[in-house]
Amino acid sequence: MDEKGALLGYLRDRRADLLAKLDGLGEYDVRRPMTPTGTNLLGLVKHVGYVQLGYFGEVFGRPSGRAYPWDDGGEPDADMWATPEESRDAVVELYRFSAAHADATVEALPLDAVGEVPWWRAERRHPTLHTVLVHVGVEVARHAGHADVLRELIDGAAGMSPENSNLPERSADEWAAFRARIEAAARQAAGVAASSGAAREDG
Repeated sequence: MDEKGALLGYLRDRRADLLAKLDGLGEYDVRRPMTPTGTNLLGLVKHVGYVQLGYFGEVFGRPSGRAYPWDDGGEPDADMWATPEESRDAVVELYRFSAAHADATVEALPLDAVGEVPWWRAERRHPTLHTVLVHVGVEVARHAGHADVLRELIDGAAGMSPENSNLPERSADEWAAFRARIEAAARQAAGVAASSGAAREDG
């Protein structure tokens, strides 16, 4: 496999990992904010869809024809969550469409093709396709990691996918014991740090 194929393969795998985190969940759970900053599963999928349209569309002069949520005065963070009127199917369709559009751009252009990213600083505004592929691959992997944590908080499902969890095989009791061991170590370290701090202050 050549370098382009390898990069595209990793991107496709991480896309699949992220999308799979919606499987088996109801409407509330895929949309509910799980962090103080509002991070939610369906919003991550929606966001990555628009990220791909931008980086593999306009950046290389290959616009998709799809509108962005912030066009015509829409709110800046509208790509990070879904309104009640937006169906899960519509968000997933956008995600799949953006993936196909991205793949077509990657397949049509050489890795040294130069694009223009208007939202990047002037000195790095004209990256190659190679750079953009790495950038987007890293971003999608980051969001897939976010989704891993959100899904585990929602219903306890953990790991990369049902076919490949990439986790050690442990029973629920063994996981509870493992977590308790980490908790005890954290508390002990905090106590040691506090004691060390007090000793330094006394000294």
